[in-house]
Amino acid sequence: MRLNKNKLTRHIWFYLIIFTLSIILFLWFFQVVFINSYYEYSKTNQIKNVTDEILQNYDNDIEYLNKLSYEENICIEIVKNRITIYSSNDSIRGCISSSGKYKNDFYENDLEEQTYKLINPLLNTKSLIYAKKYNEDITIFVNASLEPLDNTISILSNQLIIVSIIVVILSLIIGYFISKRISKPIVKMNEKAKKLANGNYNFTFDNNSNIYEIDELANTLNYAKKELAETDELRRDLLANVSHDLKTPLTMIKGYAEMIRDLNSDNIEKRNANLNVIIEESERLNILVNDLLTLSKIQANKDVLEKEDFDIVELINNIIKRYSIYKDTEGYIFEVNTPDKVIVNADKKKIEQVIYNLINNAINYTGDDNRVIINVLVDKNIRVEIKDTGKGIKKEDLPHIWDKYYHSKKKHKRNVIGTGIGLSIVKTILESHNFKYGVESKRNKGTTFYFEICK
Repeated sequence: MRLNKNKLTRHIWFYLIIFTLSIILFLWFFQVVFINSYYEYSKTNQIKNVTDEILQNYDNDIEYLNKLSYEENICIEIVKNRITIYSSNDSIRGCISSSGKYKNDFYENDLEEQTYKLINPLLNTKSLIYAKKYNEDITIFVNASLEPLDNTISILSNQLIIVSIIVVILSLIIGYFISKRISKPIVKMNEKAKKLANGNYNFTFDNNSNIYEIDELANTLNYAKKELAETDELRRDLLANVSHDLKTPLTMIKGYAEMIRDLNSDNIEKRNANLNVIIEESERLNILVNDLLTLSKIQANKDVLEKEDFDIVELINNIIKRYSIYKDTEGYIFEVNTPDKVIVNADKKKIEQVIYNLINNAINYTGDDNRVIINVLVDKNIRVEIKDTGKGIKKEDLPHIWDKYYHSKKKHKRNVIGTGIGLSIVKTILESHNFKYGVESKRNKGTTFYFEICK
């Protein structure tokens, strides 16, 4: 099988083999190379521990000393004033004679304790001797033979060779299946991610691999796929609806411009009426383009907030004055319920745009009574409400109304005023302020949009 050098399968396989070889190398060092050193270290600790035990329990108990010597397979010799008063040398094989030079060295240098490594002349084996003073008169010598390990090392070496070959083969086989097991769901995920990149959303990332991280990644990708699908749908709706809003005024501008061209110059009243239509539709186009630019700028975080203290009641009253033409010509009623003065801290221009867009939305969807209600409530926070008396919004549609150009059942409606992306701008501005906002609606009883400003 040919593996791409960068494939996950190859990497998992490679690292598993490296780990296996590292373990084998570790065993070789400690079971073969350092076995003599470790054996000597263990024997040294053994005779030191035995010596300490004798020192703690010493009362010249011959039976106790014989038992300890036999169980530990060591030689014990107790010397008083350089004369041996106890020795297990006769009962334990491999003990070194008490006339050794190590004794002279210990006494002449007046040492408290010392370890000696000697060659037993009788058996031609190495031995360890540990000497320690009990008091000024008594010294304890403990002797342990270091058995030759050459045969043991040879056996271990041969055994490790066989074990190493078996382990490497098993690690290759197991590594292959483990790497395939881990990489398989990732490979499938990659194939589906390519479909996602091409705009295909008719699939689901599998999240049943029983590997937590991979399942979490699949869940995240499924969420991303859902969001991308919704965004793509909104993009298509936006293009269709913006095209609709652009096409209507452009058609009207073109039609009325042709009428002006064809009319006689002495029909000034008709010409002026047609020019007014052109001006109004051009203004609608201007508003649409400005709203799109504003939304794009805010969502790109390029529009920095310039917070200041201002009277939001005064701001609302000034905004309402702009709608006087709707009072006079369309019969709209604007009911304003506010305290005399409420000071808030926010970006004044952006909050003005929020209120303006919400009032526009209420005008577009209010009932036959043409009534729009604006409330400012002061409690723990300052709550601004804009209500209409229209048909209301279905419960299932409420989460989507903040999306650009969202309309119930996807039926686009030409707005009486505004461009259709006002609520999206409202959402973006309020979120940039970290203000709480929302909508409450009851069928055939109207809709209330609100936002809250912290005191």
